[in-house]
Amino acid sequence: MDSQNQGKLNWLQRNLPEGLVADAGWFERHGVSRQLRRKYVMNGWLLSLARGVYARPVLSAADKELPWQQLVVSLGSLLELPVAVGARTALELHGFSHYLAASGPREVHLYANKTLPRWVSQVPVSTPLVVHNAKRLFKTVGDIPPSAHADSVEDVMTRAGLMQQPWGSTNSTLTLSTPERAVLELLDEVPNRETFHQADMLMEGLRNLSPKRLQALLADCKSVKVKRLFFWFAERHNHAWLEKLDRAGLDLGKGKRMLVRGGKLDPKYNITVPEKLDGAL
Repeated sequence: MDSQNQGKLNWLQRNLPEGLVADAGWFERHGVSRQLRRKYVMNGWLLSLARGVYARPVLSAADKELPWQQLVVSLGSLLELPVAVGARTALELHGFSHYLAASGPREVHLYANKTLPRWVSQVPVSTPLVVHNAKRLFKTVGDIPPSAHADSVEDVMTRAGLMQQPWGSTNSTLTLSTPERAVLELLDEVPNRETFHQADMLMEGLRNLSPKRLQALLADCKSVKVKRLFFWFAERHNHAWLEKLDRAGLDLGKGKRMLVRGGKLDPKYNITVPEKLDGAL
């Protein structure tokens, strides 16, 4: 290998951490041509995961299934595609898994500001990904400009109900929803992906939510269904933070929302809910 190519390989080993994922565009921007990528794959220095998508092998090129965290960290830190872990998955990472009973196949819920590249769904990961449009649920989506200073990034994330959590041994971080945002994201999935019973068990355990964060997120939330469900569940469990929320400025919409066929109508919030919450609904 000539000195120029050797120098490029040394650069790659310094700038692409083991296990993280980059696409052809990233390699081309940094001067790593298709021919070089092919050579690196043949020599085991890169692992081909999908067409035009590569990672530096961690242990063995024979193991092509990545932990989902490696892909998510790569999207944010290398490819500058803001993605947050949310809903059920964020709540699990915050330590609420004992309130979240297994219901169907395990999934990782991600929230993005824009459509992710098609190859993201082609990379083999340890757990299936479900990608949501963050703009559909919230007005403020927490887009983090890659060039922003650390303080402004933190401010933007705080306003959007997001935070960062360390992951792995390479100083990597996952961006994820705070518990206050994650519970609203989970309620958005009721009753299609999450059951009323599941949401009820979770809400029972959320005793220490921040009223300030909740107030801002509820004001930012676009979904009338989510806001009505939130207050309905919160009143069932009468948490201390509930009395600190100001509902006067929150838009709860008008008219009825049928969420369960054959359920009962709650007259206060005009939503149909199950007769009992210990079943599958």
